[in-house]
Amino acid sequence: MATDHIRYDVLARDALRGVLHRVLSDAAEHGLPGEHHFFITFVSNAEGVKISPRLLAQYPEEMTIILQHQFWDLSVSEDRFEVGLSFGGIPERLIVPFKAIKNFFDPSVKFGLQFETSDDAMEEIPEGKLPAAAAPAAVASAEPAAEKEDEPEKPSEGAEVVRLDRFRKK
Repeated sequence: MATDHIRYDVLARDALRGVLHRVLSDAAEHGLPGEHHFFITFVSNAEGVKISPRLLAQYPEEMTIILQHQFWDLSVSEDRFEVGLSFGGIPERLIVPFKAIKNFFDPSVKFGLQFETSDDAMEEIPEGKLPAAAAPAAVASAEPAAEKEDEPEKPSEGAEVVRLDRFRKK
C-alpha cells in the first residue's frame, strides 16, 4: 500500500473537530436549540484537561459529561471548551481541549462522532478502511440497551456522568 503523505485521516479528523467546535460555539452563543443535548467523552488525564482532583480520582482515564439543562458559562476557544457543571451538588469548572475528546453524541438526532485522541494512534490503515476519527459514527439507537422499561427515571442533582457504551447496541 502506498504511503499517505497527505494524511487524509488527520485532515478528516480535524474537519470533524471543526464540526464539534461549531456546534459548541453555537450552543455557547445561543443555547441548545430544540431537544438537542450532548454527551461528550474525553480523556480525563490528557494534556490540557483541567478538572478537580476529586473528579480525576473518580474518573482517572475518561469521563463523559452531558450538556443539557444544568450547565453554565460554556465558552469555546480555538483549541478547547470550558463549562460549569455540578457533580453531586458541587459546582465544578471543566476545561477540555478538543484533542482530548473521544466521543461526541447528540441523542436527540442520533448523531455521533468518534475521535482518536492522539496522532500516534494513526498508524498505517488497511486499504479501503477509514479510521474512526475520519468518519462520523452512525449511532443506531439513543436508548440504553441495559435500561429496564418499567424502571422510573431517577431525578438527578446536577450533571450525571455516564459511559457512552450504555447507548451503543450490543
